[in-house]
Amino acid sequence: MNLSLYFITVLIWGTTWIAIKWQVGVVAPPVSIAFRFWLAALVMFVLMRLLRRSVKAPREAWPLLAGQGVALFCVNFLCFYYAEQIVPSGLVAVVFSTAPLLNAINGRIFMGRPLQPSAIVGAVLGLVGILCLFAPQMVGHTGDRAMWLGLAITLAGTMSFSAGNLFSSRMQAMGLHPTVTNSWAMLIGATLLTLGSLAAGFSFQPEMTARYFGSLAYLAVPGSVIGFTTYLTLVGRIGPDRAAYCTVLFPFVALAVSTVFEGYRWSAPAVVGLLLVVVGNLVAFNIARHLPFRRGRGRSVRV
Repeated sequence: MNLSLYFITVLIWGTTWIAIKWQVGVVAPPVSIAFRFWLAALVMFVLMRLLRRSVKAPREAWPLLAGQGVALFCVNFLCFYYAEQIVPSGLVAVVFSTAPLLNAINGRIFMGRPLQPSAIVGAVLGLVGILCLFAPQMVGHTGDRAMWLGLAITLAGTMSFSAGNLFSSRMQAMGLHPTVTNSWAMLIGATLLTLGSLAAGFSFQPEMTARYFGSLAYLAVPGSVIGFTTYLTLVGRIGPDRAAYCTVLFPFVALAVSTVFEGYRWSAPAVVGLLLVVVGNLVAFNIARHLPFRRGRGRSVRV
């Protein structure tokens, strides 16, 4: 079950990059993000109604819901949309791939969770792999001040992503399902983005093209409703540090798509990076411990 959730998340989030790319340009990023989460929240509440599930949240959960809405469905996306206007998307992926380490460290500091050596080692291997993949881009921009500003914005977005993970994990420990918390948190994030866009004087006129509306629908339903539900369910099942390893792997899905549609060419460092990420996954999930040729004292455990 965990591996299914993991690969669904990687597949969906690894393909949302091109939809985001199609949205950048005519419409202000906060407006496009607000459209995305208004639509996603509407779909979530309708699904909850059809499934006859209660959407009520206890009073003590509302500060956490607000925190998740601000961190995960507002600040996180604002940072990444604006960062990609300054630096190459590959460099953004490098910084975002530190999410497993941030989740592990923040989980230890704020939730008292022990640091799992396998998760830390796996995340480091994955980060090194991403660095190998994007090393040529980094070398070409080391003297660019705008690049470092973009990387700082990306780091802030990654920290917000990590904070949102921890808020969700805390609420799941309270017995709240991610479908409930995501519904309210997306609504909170969309409301804040709308108010901020109105205050900034941004136009709410969407780009009247099939590409814009198609990408909006994909980002709202598969990218948000399905992607965040599977990912945050995984956070509750295996912990934020191991679940966030998705962020290390999904850039490779994006590159596979780029290979088909944009003619991306794989280099020797990129191949080495891919191998490191695969090894990092094996380490982070302790998959080797559950292989058939390993003997154990009890039944095998699903990862």
